[in-house]
Amino acid sequence: MSAEELNEDRFSRFRLIGWWDQQRLRSANVVVIGAGALGNEIVKNLVLLGVEHLLVVDCDRIEHSNLSRSVLFRTADVGKSKARTAAEAARELSDGQTTAHYLDANVMAEVGLGVFGWADVIIAGLDNREARLWINRCAWKMDRPWVDGAIEGINGVARVFLPGRAPCYECTLGETDWQILERRMSCNLLTREEMLGGKVPTTPTTGSVIAGIEVQEAVKLLHGLPVLAGQGFVFDGLHHTSYVVEYTENPDCLSHEVYEEVMIFPGRSDETTLAALLDFGRERLGAESGVVVEFSRDVIRELRCPRCGVADEVFAPVGTISAAQGRCPRCETMREVVALHGFHGEPELAERRLSQLGLPAFDVFTARKGGRQVAILIDGDRADVLGPLAEKPPGVWPEARRAYAGE
Repeated sequence: MSAEELNEDRFSRFRLIGWWDQQRLRSANVVVIGAGALGNEIVKNLVLLGVEHLLVVDCDRIEHSNLSRSVLFRTADVGKSKARTAAEAARELSDGQTTAHYLDANVMAEVGLGVFGWADVIIAGLDNREARLWINRCAWKMDRPWVDGAIEGINGVARVFLPGRAPCYECTLGETDWQILERRMSCNLLTREEMLGGKVPTTPTTGSVIAGIEVQEAVKLLHGLPVLAGQGFVFDGLHHTSYVVEYTENPDCLSHEVYEEVMIFPGRSDETTLAALLDFGRERLGAESGVVVEFSRDVIRELRCPRCGVADEVFAPVGTISAAQGRCPRCETMREVVALHGFHGEPELAERRLSQLGLPAFDVFTARKGGRQVAILIDGDRADVLGPLAEKPPGVWPEARRAYAGE
């Protein structure tokens, strides 16, 4: 250890750990999804550890009940954005060392896959299966690791999922989980709030324990050390016991797609038409016909009334239209959803801009012909979405992932 490193500074005690590399933490891009009880502790821990590039994602507003479980929130913050308030608190806690940005957005409908590709690691503090399943699929596609945590009462679990290395989160879901998911997802006319319903009992003490394990696993990931890959750390707060559970791979899992390469499209989503994107895909695939541009998520194109026979154009992601909005304004009949999964060259859609589809900025589309495909990132949206973090590429995971390649 050099004389300079022996000098006391903000992180000098960390460097007493033999394998510790403070530069890795300084260089890491970390996305925190969920800024509630777990998310507050995750953000706080990351800042104290010296992470300098942080993106916080949450679509909720602070409520009075959050104040007993969220170290970064104050009474004056009630009604404010959780993501923005957590990001501002991160900057303050770090004395300006951490560049923290936020997305006041629903991760399932309003966050493009480019956000996942920007990250070295994603850490989640969520309270529902739907969002976890979505994050799992996005993280795998963009070849990024993610750390999951869940708390209920004084119990909790933390686990790590590595892209390209099963089991993944979807593999852990049992029959009961799928029954709940399918019941909620079977109706395209349910918003996130309508799907989730009830509240989950949580405490700040258990949140501290599970968030601490999550961030500790993220630190180990960034150093290429052994982690809870495909495993879960289960904590029983009543009896102060814990154990590690081994998950098994589901050979029929639908979440195991990893994009081999993501092509950069320099245009913006509010300027690029579907026709232009299709041409780009054709060029990259070397095909003049038979190419389809697939969307990252399903879009509600129309709501069609079976009684009136009238169809109203919508163009919004599935999960953002409420059941009330789904009723026909003329006869109150529940309308049928006409969904759109991609673009096949339809003339009536050709000049529609990507932003007019209801899909998020900085997203990834897939051009496909038969068994060949190419993923396309709409990179012109980068600055709008990432703000002050836009110029910072992933700096740690591309190197750290080599440690897990042979496992």
